[in-house]
Formats: sequence, structure tokens, C-alpha cells
Amino acid sequence: MSSRTEHEDRFRRVYAVNFEPLLAYAMRRVEQPEDAADVVAETFLVAWRRSRDMPPEAEARLWLYGVARRVLANHHRGGARRERLGERLRQRLRGALGVDPGSEVPERLAVRAALARLGELDREVLMLTFWEGLEPREVAAVLRVSPAVVRTRLSRARARLRNLVGDDLGRPGHVLDVMAVRTPEEGR
Repeated sequence: MSSRTEHEDRFRRVYAVNFEPLLAYAMRRVEQPEDAADVVAETFLVAWRRSRDMPPEAEARLWLYGVARRVLANHHRGGARRERLGERLRQRLRGALGVDPGSEVPERLAVRAALARLGELDREVLMLTFWEGLEPREVAAVLRVSPAVVRTRLSRARARLRNLVGDDLGRPGHVLDVMAVRTPEEGR
């Protein structure tokens, strides 16, 4: 019997005996069951990598609890970091928006409705250009067409969108119904 097989068999025995107690340990220390499963998985990954440091099977549980404790500490620190990062991002977004995003709802609804009525290529050219900030040559690379095709499509798509939306969307605060945008057949 090879040393590798003996090593794997020993690890399997330690895993089988200690999985449930470690899961219970982790469940009592985290808020979500998924987090407990992640902690146990990480604990056994560390145990596998450091199996040469693992004490004999009779003492392995205490060693695994020590590993799990450190994994939990890392988990909690990571959660705190994610929370701080999320708060900084929320503050930055609030500062970047400046205006009440609700005031743009009518315009957004009208533009989205008009975009939905454009052809797929026209819609994609407009969105890549204006929403993603790509240059015509970059849009051409994404769509695998020539830059000349993109420039022509962009010009035509702008005109079609302008016809669908109109130049003046009305006063802010008045919510346009998505169906309020006339189809080209209805005329203006």
C-alpha cells in the first residue's frame, strides 16, 4: 500500500468523523448556513494542504477546531471589509447622483420604450456608444462590423430614436406611459 493511499484514507476517516461536529460549530458562529458550509469546506481544504501537520486521528478534532476558528476569523474580517466597502460605494453613488434619480423616470421610460422598438443592431450601436461610452471603432470591434457601418447605423439610429421619443419629453415629474410613445404608423 502506497503512502499516498494511506494519506488519503486517513484524511477520509478524519473528514467522516469530524464533518458534522465542525459544521455544527460553524453554524453556531455565522448567520447564514451557506457561510457555515463555506467555513467547513475551507477548514478541510486547509487540513488537506497541511495534513502532514495534522496530529493523530484521536487528536485531529481539536486541531480542526483551531483551523476552523481561524477560518471563521478570516470570514468575519472579510464580511466587515465587504460591509465597509459597500458603505463607501453607497456614499459615493449618493454623491455622484446629486439629483433625485426619480426625476429622470419619465425620460428613462420613454427612451427605454423607444429603444425597444428599434432594430437589434441599431439599439446595440446606440447603447454601446452612449451607455458604455465606446468610440465607433470600438463598437465596430464588438459587433464585428466595419467602423463605417457603425457610423452609418449610429446616425440612422439617432434619427429613428429622435422620431420615436421626440425632442421634448415634457415636464419633469409627469410619468409617461410606455404605450404613450407613438408608433411610426400613427404619425405625429
